[in-house]
Amino acid sequence: MNTIVLTTDPGRLAGSLATAAAILLRGGLVAFPTETVYGLGADATSAAAVERIYLAKGRPHRNPIIVHVADTAVAQPLVTHWPEAAARLASRFWPGPLTLVLPRSAAVPDVVSGGGPTVAVRVPAHPVALALLEAVQRPLAAPSANRSNRLSPTRAEHVLAELSGRIDAVLDGGPCPGGIESTVVDLSGPDPVLLRPGLVTAAEIGEVVGTLAIGGHAPKAGPLPAPGQMARHYAPRTPVWLWDGEAEGWAALQTVRSGGLPCVLVTFSEGGPDSEVPNEPGVRVRRLPNLPLQASARLYDELRALDQAGLGAIHVVLPPDTPPWLAIRDRLLRAGRRVEDR
Repeated sequence: MNTIVLTTDPGRLAGSLATAAAILLRGGLVAFPTETVYGLGADATSAAAVERIYLAKGRPHRNPIIVHVADTAVAQPLVTHWPEAAARLASRFWPGPLTLVLPRSAAVPDVVSGGGPTVAVRVPAHPVALALLEAVQRPLAAPSANRSNRLSPTRAEHVLAELSGRIDAVLDGGPCPGGIESTVVDLSGPDPVLLRPGLVTAAEIGEVVGTLAIGGHAPKAGPLPAPGQMARHYAPRTPVWLWDGEAEGWAALQTVRSGGLPCVLVTFSEGGPDSEVPNEPGVRVRRLPNLPLQASARLYDELRALDQAGLGAIHVVLPPDTPPWLAIRDRLLRAGRRVEDR
């Protein structure tokens, strides 16, 4: 299969959207930008089309897929119950990086929900994603446009690096501003439950719905309640070692050096530019912003670049265990291993 790249330049956007919509309506796969990461879209009403997503990604069928819709009016027929909490959250955060999990209706094929009883829905905020939804006039099932368990793509070239020849097209909308996946809140039970932290924080959700429980461990068998629940996820191929503090990282760094290959220590801290480490040949420090939203926007780009740098290991000093950093800690804890667990 030849994967085509469709431009979103203003003078050619209409033609690109028409081509992408035609591909989707005949059951094909189109990657497109959102405000979080690139999604791999298929017609959510077609079980055969959605099955192609699982095949292209190598995705386990128990892992459900978020359905992207143009607005609340398109979302409501996909569920059997639209509680007041859903209405309030949608009014506050849609379009935006918040996914709601609700009891699914018969309009949603089993394959979309991994065979489970719920469906995850959201309205993306990216103008290209919204324009595509308008052009295709269908809800789009769209997980991240990468091979299963790998780093999510934030640029079209990331999509092509992993899925070229496996999907029909990519709408190149430039870099995604958010950088990590949407927040997921389960509204299918009596109380709202945070299943995946993201760019909309638990505190912001709590302002709308009151008490918000934090989801526990995902089941080891059967359908997962939402995407992003697998223990190993969002991971580079290069081993990632996680530290709870920079001092502890330096003290034990030599115990996990990998075959004499160079390595990098990633920190979320103020400080000077990236630099070589004195008296540690082959070790560099990579400094990411110490502000959560800025760090989120760069996280996957940085990890992907390091994954391609021929390193023996990527060492990451975890950011503080505080609510603003919850989403980044979640992604890192799924991507790597704490040193004490080696």
